[in-house]
Amino acid sequence: MTIERYLAPISPADFGYRPSDYAEVLGDNIQAYTPGSPFPELPNGGLVLLGVGDDRGSIGNAGCADAPDIIRTSLYNLAIPDYCAHLTDLGNIIPGQLPEDTCFAVAEVVAALLDRHNTVLLLGGSQDLTFAAYKAYETLHRIINIAAIDPRFDVEETDENSSRSWLRTIIMQNPNYLFLHTNVGYQTYFVGRKMVQLMDDLKFDAFRLGEVQRDMARAEALLRNADLVSVDISAVRQSDAPGCGTPSPHGFYGEELCQMMRFAGMSDKASCLGLFDVNPRLDRAEQTTAMAAQALWHFIEGFFNRRPDNPRLNPENSKRYLVRLEDHNLQITFYKSKLSDRWWVEVPCHDPDKCEIYSPHLMLPCTYSDYQQAMNNEIPALWWNYFQRVNSPL
Repeated sequence: MTIERYLAPISPADFGYRPSDYAEVLGDNIQAYTPGSPFPELPNGGLVLLGVGDDRGSIGNAGCADAPDIIRTSLYNLAIPDYCAHLTDLGNIIPGQLPEDTCFAVAEVVAALLDRHNTVLLLGGSQDLTFAAYKAYETLHRIINIAAIDPRFDVEETDENSSRSWLRTIIMQNPNYLFLHTNVGYQTYFVGRKMVQLMDDLKFDAFRLGEVQRDMARAEALLRNADLVSVDISAVRQSDAPGCGTPSPHGFYGEELCQMMRFAGMSDKASCLGLFDVNPRLDRAEQTTAMAAQALWHFIEGFFNRRPDNPRLNPENSKRYLVRLEDHNLQITFYKSKLSDRWWVEVPCHDPDKCEIYSPHLMLPCTYSDYQQAMNNEIPALWWNYFQRVNSPL
């Protein structure tokens, strides 16, 4: 399958990028699909940028379709991160006649890139495109975890996929390839008690804004567990990101988003991240697009600093700790990376058939505090919830 037919080339010169002998910028390390040039050879195991300028699925945020190229204007001119190798920019998805056509194109292109072990950075566009990214994994028959940095749970009951219903659209798919959804930084006054209860009933993980801000190590572990990360720019407070359809005085600071993006970039499990709902028409002095570019820069920096420390894939790089919880007649196995000091905990699976299906998800990222909790003869809540999900009926 050729994906070139779905893509429109871009001109880095339009983003103010000029090669320079005295200032190294990120654009120097980007191989872009440009007008009149051959379509780039798809890399294997690389990092690929992909713009999706479609906002027909947005709710109250028309104009976010303009974001990809304006974000590139800042991104291409930032300094090269340490250890940054070359990355590929395949330009922009050509919007389809209907939103469903754009969704199909995104799914086809992302699936082709994932199949070659690439990591994809999606520049949206509206957050309903998360469903398009999910469809790529479905095409490849991969069961995945999704993490959303989002002040809301996007599960509104609507007839069509939208930026407020994409999660519900994914949940309703049959067969379903979503194993776990994790919300990072929801704000209770936007979701309400019933929605929080719904997340609990679905055995999804959801962490309030203040809870995440008090413990960024927890955010690192949550994002390290995700295959697909979806970022709604409205998760950032209005003072740092005014350019969106639903700004709020409360939310993450811009530097906190950058920190979480670096966490996601360093995760060798994360294979697709989408940054959505940035609206240049509502922006102030390009503040939001510049902040979005800097957040993406941190993901890129994290990606090129990835370390092979997942105990499931590289057991020689980890130290194992067996913790016996006498009061619960239970033994839990923890792992600590020798390369990064990051922690994992093993989740037993009692059904051999399910073990084969869920094998990529049975090594759960955790924190040192989870290990300490087990040492105090307490079952870590994160482990227990995950254990129940792994061993519940299909």
